[in-house]
Amino acid sequence: MTVEDESQNEYEENGLAGPGAPTPLTALEGVNGLTARDIKLVIDGGYHTIESVAYTPKRMLEQIKGISEQKATKILAEGSKQLDTLLAGGIETGSITEIFGEFRTGKSQICHTLAVTCQLPFDMGGGEGKCLYIDTEGTFRPTRLLAVAQRYGLVGDEVLDNIAYARAYNSDHQLQLLNQASQMMCELSSRQNHLAKFMRKLRTLADEFGIAVVITNQVVAQVDGGPSAMFNPDPKKPIGGNIIAHASTTRLSLKKGRGETRICKIYDSPCLPESDCLFAINEGGIGDPSPKDLEKD
Repeated sequence: MTVEDESQNEYEENGLAGPGAPTPLTALEGVNGLTARDIKLVIDGGYHTIESVAYTPKRMLEQIKGISEQKATKILAEGSKQLDTLLAGGIETGSITEIFGEFRTGKSQICHTLAVTCQLPFDMGGGEGKCLYIDTEGTFRPTRLLAVAQRYGLVGDEVLDNIAYARAYNSDHQLQLLNQASQMMCELSSRQNHLAKFMRKLRTLADEFGIAVVITNQVVAQVDGGPSAMFNPDPKKPIGGNIIAHASTTRLSLKKGRGETRICKIYDSPCLPESDCLFAINEGGIGDPSPKDLEKD
C-alpha cells in the first residue's frame, strides 16, 4: 500500500480533510436544510467533496434522483443582511438577476461588492469562485474592490487576481467577451437582435454552468401616456423592453434614500414576494443602514 493509499484510507475513515485536502461532502449536513439523506444521494451520484459539487454544473446535479432544482441551487451572499433577507439569501445561481435604477442609486456598488463576496468561503455565504466583470460604462474601480476585500479580511491582491475585467464599448464587444468566457468554462431591429442574442448567451451560461449572472440597467422616462401613467407615481421604466424583462429571472429596482441609503425593491420575481428594503453604501461596499438612518426613514 502506498503512502497515498494510506492517506486516502485515513481520509475516508475519519471523514476529515488535512491541510489543503478536499472537504468531505458530509460537512454540509444540516447546512441550509440539507439532510443526511440529501448528502447520501449526492455521494451516491459520484460527488464526495464540497469542491466536486461546487465545480459541477447545476444541470448535472439536478439529474441525481431525489435532488430537486431548489436543492441544487446555490446562493451567494451580498454583504447586506437587509438585502439578503429581501432576496431570501442572496443572488441566485443558474439565473439572471437584473438591477436597474437611476444614476447614483448603487448599481455599481452592488456589483463591486458581489465581485468580492462571490470569492468568500461557503461557510461565509460565498461561492469560493471567481468573477468576470464586463464594464460597459467605465465605472469599474479596483480601489473599491480592495476596500470590500479588507472588510471581509481577504488579501487584496488575491481578490484582484480572481477578477477577470474587460471593458466593452459596444454590443459586439459584449458578445465576443461572452463567447470567450464560454470557451474558458468549457475548457475549465439590429440593436434589439444584438440584445436578444446577448441575453440568450447569458441565459445559456447561467443554465449550463450554474453561475450567478448580474446585469445592471438604466431607466428612462415613460412617456406613453397610457392608462398606467395615471396610477404610476414614478413613471420610469428599465430600458430593453420585453427582451430583458423576459430574460431576467429576478428584477431589482433601486432608488435613492436619504444620505447614503438606497431602497431596493423586488420589481419582478417568480419566487420572491413584492417587498423592499433599505441598504447603505459605505467604505466597505454595501451594507446595512445605521440605526439613525432607519429612524429617519
